[in-house]
Amino acid sequence: MSDLTVRPATHDDYEAVAAFTEGTWPDREGTDYIPRVYHDWIDAPDSETFVLDVAEDVAGICQGVHLTPHEAWAQGMRVNPDYRGQRVSPRLSKAVFEWAREQGATVCRNMVFSWNQAGLGQSRAVGFQPATEFRWAEPEPDPDAEPDLSVTDDPTAAWSCFQSSRANRLLRGLTLDLDETYAVAELTRERLARAADDERVFAVTTDEGTRAMSYRTRTATYDDETYAEYGVGAWADVESVRSLFAAIARDAAALDAVGTRVLIPESVRHVSDVARARVGFSDDPDFVLARDLTGD
Repeated sequence: MSDLTVRPATHDDYEAVAAFTEGTWPDREGTDYIPRVYHDWIDAPDSETFVLDVAEDVAGICQGVHLTPHEAWAQGMRVNPDYRGQRVSPRLSKAVFEWAREQGATVCRNMVFSWNQAGLGQSRAVGFQPATEFRWAEPEPDPDAEPDLSVTDDPTAAWSCFQSSRANRLLRGLTLDLDETYAVAELTRERLARAADDERVFAVTTDEGTRAMSYRTRTATYDDETYAEYGVGAWADVESVRSLFAAIARDAAALDAVGTRVLIPESVRHVSDVARARVGFSDDPDFVLARDLTGD
């Protein structure tokens, strides 16, 4: 077995990391995002990127992010094919867990594509347990979209709606983080108020109360095209979700976005409600797993 050492990654490791991550999933469309964000990762606050060093090569990479006082996020676990079978994933995961504990986190989560058999197996092997699953609803931006129901930007109403929603229970309270792309964290009243200040909150209301809610997390530009992302979709019925998606479609159009994605629970009811509202959704769900950091 090669002499492998876990250490913090540096900018100088870029070429070695890019060499084995550019072709991570050769049988699927798209490319791995790690070469694109690598240098940003090295300089990012509240995070630590680890590599497994072997002589003048890199055997693997993983990043830990401290999201909230008690929540950490693990992402970008990649193993150099030349070093498979040498316990690369467990060594890097242990380093991330120890780092997260030092920051005060009591739980570390990650997200794995449902089709990623190797990633799911690695996650379970190092102690991650199933937490929840979600899918992306994808309403098309439309400047003429008109909600049938009243839509306000009241974060308190949106919070009350989420608290009592099926989405909250199915997602275990997890929604998209406001700072870290692709990460989920527990939604709180304070985070929703911040979303109202920094981005936008949606609360669909009727005489019976708030029936649907969402919030915008960010816009991002890829290849000179803007996409809008929304942290969760929660609703009581098809009528309210139609108005919610209409408000989102109009909001995204005002941002000149060419596409959207809204995190929704992976359940028959929620996905079929989206279909009934004539809104598109992603082909596959994503899985969220969690590692309890309070034990040994």
